[in-house]
Amino acid sequence: MSTESLDLLVIGAGTGANGVARGCAKEGWKVAVVDSLPYGGTCALRGCDPKKMLVAVTEVLDWTQRMRGNGVHAGGMRLDWPEMMAFKRSFTDAIPGRIERGFEKLGIETLHGTATFMTPDTVKVGDRVFGPRYVHVATGARPATLSIPGEDLISTSTDFLDLPELPPRIVFVGGGFISFEFAHVANRAGAAEVTILHRGARPLVRFDPDLVDLQVERTRELGIDVRLESCVGVIEERDRSLAVVVETERGVETVTCDLVVHGAGRVPNVGALDLEAGGVEVTDAGIVVSASMRSVSNPKVFAAGDCVATGAPKLTPVSANEGRIALKNLLAGDDERTIHYPPIPTVVFTLPPVAGVGLLESEARDQGLDVEVNFRRTDGWYSSLRVGEPYAAHKVLVERNTGRIVGAHVLGPGAEEQINLFAMAMGAGMTANELKGVVFAYPSYASDLASMV
Repeated sequence: MSTESLDLLVIGAGTGANGVARGCAKEGWKVAVVDSLPYGGTCALRGCDPKKMLVAVTEVLDWTQRMRGNGVHAGGMRLDWPEMMAFKRSFTDAIPGRIERGFEKLGIETLHGTATFMTPDTVKVGDRVFGPRYVHVATGARPATLSIPGEDLISTSTDFLDLPELPPRIVFVGGGFISFEFAHVANRAGAAEVTILHRGARPLVRFDPDLVDLQVERTRELGIDVRLESCVGVIEERDRSLAVVVETERGVETVTCDLVVHGAGRVPNVGALDLEAGGVEVTDAGIVVSASMRSVSNPKVFAAGDCVATGAPKLTPVSANEGRIALKNLLAGDDERTIHYPPIPTVVFTLPPVAGVGLLESEARDQGLDVEVNFRRTDGWYSSLRVGEPYAAHKVLVERNTGRIVGAHVLGPGAEEQINLFAMAMGAGMTANELKGVVFAYPSYASDLASMV
């Protein structure tokens, strides 16, 4: 079997991969891209974007319910799940072909299949063997293995986003982003029973606990059954239904449903690569890379996104930033650039959303920082009253001796944009007083920031 030469083989076709492939091809490199799934990656096809389209539909219902009695009279409104799926596909269906055509216009060879390292210098794809000068890995993440009996009966978030009909009874395993976001969508879209099972005492552990408590209260108010300290032990098929056996402090309980969805975390999707054969160091957290996004053990290999062990949040903008650094160093032929992670905002796109950037209050205390904690419910503020939102709050941490904003956390309408502004202010090194001095358009969600610090 002959070895084919390449300048760059990119494994993956999502956010952390595509810019690298295109950038090198524009400089005249011979590039090939391979993915075992349709081109586009998790965010565009199976995650952020299609999810947010479904959230957008449910926002219509949420607005109507919140504004009822304030001039809105819309009885009998309901959401149609098949039409919601068609709306989602109006975006996602075009993505793979569009990306492939874009690659081909640049002379990039597009491959479909599984890439596996044979040696540190060669990679096999199907019946072809490549000997590229460089390899860039951006294979993303996959649902974590739960190692429980009946795990094969669990559906993934990808499955949920492709459901032709919405089942009446749904259980989400885990209390993170996926479970809360999809539970809100399913509830508003008409599922009769929606349950979240979380093994810990507090869900959404990356977010401020006081705001999470309010989010849980709001979620339960919707009719979603949020069960904490509930560890899934077994999943069984019983009478055309699924029985989820749960261990709790009260004893063993059983939740009967029609669909169980995995929302209990994701892990680097690197199992098929045979990284050991490629001489690429990997841990449970992912491929070990330097600050230049180069493998610490095989200098021919770069990596970015959810498959790397950097400690940064596994988010689409992060993978794009990491891919940008990898591209710069590939083209330079040396490690001229290193990754810098600015304050990175994260959002749970429930209704209302909860968002955060920087340190949690507990983290600030653990670091010995003397911080002023500005925590307040804001459901009585004009920006909440105007849209009828009863669940809104913020917590902002300001270092006393410097005025630095070291953490910002927001729940309520507009939180996803407010947190971006906090991230910009923190990244620019603005103090709380300097942020107070910014003149924002009023009334707007941004204009609330001065009163939060």
